[in-house]
Amino acid sequence: MSTDPYAGAPGRAGDAYAADPFGTNGRTTSGGPGEDVGDMSLGSLVGNLTGDLSRLMRAELALAKAEAKEEVGQAGKGAGMLAGAGVGGHMVLVFASLALMFALGSFMPIGWGALIVAVLWAIVAGVLYSTGRKSLQRATPPMQETVDTLKEDAQWAKRPRG
Repeated sequence: MSTDPYAGAPGRAGDAYAADPFGTNGRTTSGGPGEDVGDMSLGSLVGNLTGDLSRLMRAELALAKAEAKEEVGQAGKGAGMLAGAGVGGHMVLVFASLALMFALGSFMPIGWGALIVAVLWAIVAGVLYSTGRKSLQRATPPMQETVDTLKEDAQWAKRPRG
């Protein structure tokens, strides 16, 4: 049994899709194997071309679906873990803030201690907001493999070989 988590995903090296992306098993659609393009009618050539393009688009769609499903699964697990960590971190910050407020309250009125803690949290929130916004603006879509194969398909369409 394979331990490769990508073993059945479309477009992976070593699977049937990578060896035969159009699912033709070496056959041509209008004649026997090895039929010369020069012997085919224009209608057959156009039919073969549209059939191949249709299969190519279906294969690209299947690849995009598989890649997106994989990314969403990973993101979901990570988001759940981060949410749990966020709740725990929030509780730590609340109690640390209260401890700081009461510590400052032993030197000054408690209201001033609370105000100082609130100002410190406002500064932290502003820095986190600024950093997070910059990070989101630099983010790119994660489906690099699909983008790469679409670029290859565009190059193939520009220079088809008989």
